Amino acid sequence: MAKINYGGKKTKKSFSGGPWEKTSEEQRRAKLGTEKNPARLRVQTEERLQEMAALLKEKGWAYTLELEPGQPEETADLERLLHPPQPVTVEKKVGRNEPCPCGSGKKYKNCCDR
Repeated sequence: MAKINYGGKKTKKSFSGGPWEKTSEEQRRAKLGTEKNPARLRVQTEERLQEMAALLKEKGWAYTLELEPGQPEETADLERLLHPPQPVTVEKKVGRNEPCPCGSGKKYKNCCDR
C-alpha cells in the first residue's frame, strides 16, 4: 500500500479521497490538478500506476496516486481533468405572442402551444 504524490515521493498514508467525501473550502475553490487541490487516484496494479503517473506528469497536473490491489480503481478526478464539464447552452424559448416557428403565420399561443 504505497502512495505516490506529484513530487514522486512514496509515503505510507492511506487513500481518503473520492467524490463521496467532503472537501475543505480551500480545495473547493482551487482548480483540480493544482498543488492546493491535487488529483487523487487509486489503482490496482503497478503498471497502471506508472501509466497514470506518466499521463499526469506529461500534462503538468499535481496528483496523488495510491496502489491498492484489493480496492476498486478511483479515477474520477482524471476523467474530470481530461474531459472538463462544458457549460449547458439553452435554446431561446418562443414567446406566446411571437409568430409560430412551424410557419403557419399564427401566434404561437394559438397554434403549437397546446
